[in-house]
Amino acid sequence: MLQSTHKAKIIKSHATHDTDTGSPEVQAAIFTEEIERLQKHLELHRKDNSSRRGLLKLVSKRRRILNYLKGINADSYAKVTKKLGLKTK
Repeated sequence: MLQSTHKAKIIKSHATHDTDTGSPEVQAAIFTEEIERLQKHLELHRKDNSSRRGLLKLVSKRRRILNYLKGINADSYAKVTKKLGLKTK
């Protein structure tokens, strides 16, 4: 789980307006940070299947959020994927 101070920095850097905490852009950024944290954990603990399952669930959630964003605002999707360093299809 991300610390609240780190999460607040992510929200601030990806927010579309001042009170934005739940837009698809912010959610994708938070999921990306959590995915990176879990990937580092799994490099050290290869047999931790519970964390691996959680990682796969987060990747699916992020993909669904990004697909939704792509459908409603393709420009924002392109900006977010570029900013997060994600591959696009």
